[in-house]
Amino acid sequence: MKVKLMLFVMLMTVAATITNAQKTTVGLRGGINFFNITGKFANGDKRDNNLKTGFNFGANAEIPVGIDFFVQPGVIYITKGAKSTSAGTEYNTKIDYIEVPVNLLYKPELGKGKLLLGFGPYVAFGVGGKVIVRTSGGEQKLELQFENEIPSGGMVPGNAYMKRFDAGANFLFGYEFANRFSVQLNAGLGLVNTYPKIQGMDTGKSSAKNTGFGVSVGYRFAR
Repeated sequence: MKVKLMLFVMLMTVAATITNAQKTTVGLRGGINFFNITGKFANGDKRDNNLKTGFNFGANAEIPVGIDFFVQPGVIYITKGAKSTSAGTEYNTKIDYIEVPVNLLYKPELGKGKLLLGFGPYVAFGVGGKVIVRTSGGEQKLELQFENEIPSGGMVPGNAYMKRFDAGANFLFGYEFANRFSVQLNAGLGLVNTYPKIQGMDTGKSSAKNTGFGVSVGYRFAR
């Protein structure tokens, strides 16, 4: 139901884009982010991970839908993941996504610029990644494979596994200066369990969700 709602919002955005095409502006944005993978293990214990630093860059459009209100769809490349340590072994997980956010943006004038307040859904698709495992004996790199369900005998040594699809909610707060440059604080809350099922194994309460925040700068082109 959550995914269907997100797709409906995005469809409405496309319709709004066509209707307000002549008033739509385009911008570029990029910055750094700090993500974690939250959730539980099969036994119900919480995942004890630490934030991992990543980056993001992409483009968006602003479509006017009312006085000071805009719909802001975008496409960004973003890296997420987490760091953790267990029994002397360090795990460093990096996941590359193409993310499509659609935010409702409130943009009133404030001083010589404009305040930025927004929220909305996103969908994301994994395009790559890896897990670095470090022990006292050395380092091993596991290639990340995207699977919704893994055959119990199909787990290839040297690989790590995760679902490709992710979705959640975005929140943003920032300021756009008179010269159309902006600074922005972003937050992302993953709502989809990205931990794949394993055939023949009881994964119990296993879950993994992407959660984090970031700081970015942007520039909006004038029409």
